[in-house]
Amino acid sequence: MSLFRREITVCSLSSGSAGNATWVGDRHAGILIDCGLSTKKIFEGLQEKGLGDVPIDAVLITHEHSDHVGSAAVLARHLAKKRGPVPFYMTRSTFEAAHPNSRPDGLEAIEAGSPFRVRHLRVEPIPVPHDAADPVAYRIQIGDVSVGIITDLGKPTALVGQHMKHCDVLLLEFNHDEEMLMEGPYPLALKQRIRGSHGHLSNSQAQQLLSMGLGSRLKHLVLSHLSDENNSEGRALGAAFQTLREAGVPINQKEAATGQNREGGVTVQVARQRVGLPPFRVEAREW
Repeated sequence: MSLFRREITVCSLSSGSAGNATWVGDRHAGILIDCGLSTKKIFEGLQEKGLGDVPIDAVLITHEHSDHVGSAAVLARHLAKKRGPVPFYMTRSTFEAAHPNSRPDGLEAIEAGSPFRVRHLRVEPIPVPHDAADPVAYRIQIGDVSVGIITDLGKPTALVGQHMKHCDVLLLEFNHDEEMLMEGPYPLALKQRIRGSHGHLSNSQAQQLLSMGLGSRLKHLVLSHLSDENNSEGRALGAAFQTLREAGVPINQKEAATGQNREGGVTVQVARQRVGLPPFRVEAREW
């Protein structure tokens, strides 16, 4: 039995209400999770991060809101011309609820809890509570490395926490600070939607979920989907650091800029809306 090593790359191109897109893969296969940026910005972002030639074998959509699926139809046509038809995976209810101008060709209907494969990548859709038709988060397995993209949910759930325990890389929503939200300029109805059980995770809810799902495998934590108006990097990082320290987990801040994790512990970074993070890499093994 031989051991095959893969270098897994994760790159958040944008995360937040202005648009979401993340690439995960190796040099042999890759997937894009959400396409809330324009097609031009997606490819410019990949090029700027040194990933201009990476494969996109599939696009996974979490739910139908425009900041997650807005460019799907255009992206599908672009990929078909450039690389051949590419499947777009989403629940059927998500496809039906999406704006007609955003619906891509090449739908592959999925169900939460039913894993599927994109080449050698194993993908598991996870049900989440959000104000959408049938939203999911995703956990992607490549060799012995697992990457979780857990955003757009209104409350922690035990099922999501169980999936997080298996993650080496975790993109987790830290959307808002409750005090900033309630004292901010948003209309009351919007504030109530955001802080509702089908809205977005507050820093304190993200702490709770992180505590529930913190596993020994975690190497990279990316605080995601931060609100520009209702949160700050300092508050989100402070919440994450507190949870990790209370759990006795070393925080490896100095490695975050390089995208490496050579000294153990957990690197913690903040994903931004308009400036993507540098890609970071994790070695996977496969037998």
